[in-house]
Amino acid sequence: MKKAICTGSFDPVTNGHVNIFERAARLVDELIVCVFVNEQKKYLFDTTERVDLLRAATAHIENVTVDASSGLVADYIKQHDINLIIRGLRSATDFEYEANMAQMTRHLVPTAETIFLLTAPQFLFISSSGVRELAHFGGDVRGLVPECVEFALQAKMNIRN
Repeated sequence: MKKAICTGSFDPVTNGHVNIFERAARLVDELIVCVFVNEQKKYLFDTTERVDLLRAATAHIENVTVDASSGLVADYIKQHDINLIIRGLRSATDFEYEANMAQMTRHLVPTAETIFLLTAPQFLFISSSGVRELAHFGGDVRGLVPECVEFALQAKMNIRN
């Protein structure tokens, strides 16, 4: 069985992420989408909320499993017998960062391979941070995020404002 993992903070998951998951899931038997917690980041949605939103956003993809971890990706993939990491790229800046991360992971787990999928053109401008900022100022996030995230953002922003 070929397993792969897509990692990220997914705060929140966007339609660009979902597009990558759909395409990645066609390449493997099981795709694990894993929320990794970066202690240096401040999140809008807590880990449980992000996992729940990811589960709702990927419910239509049969071979996706959603999980969360606060450790190293290298440790997670060793523990779960995963040798393939799939990452989405929007820009050359993303590539530089992701290439360095892939090399670090490969240093720790020599059998790990990382493949990059280019984000579909209609999603190139979408980022989680951009969505959070837009929602914070009351902007319309329809079409940028799955419907479940749109509703969660509205609820979160109504509570905060």
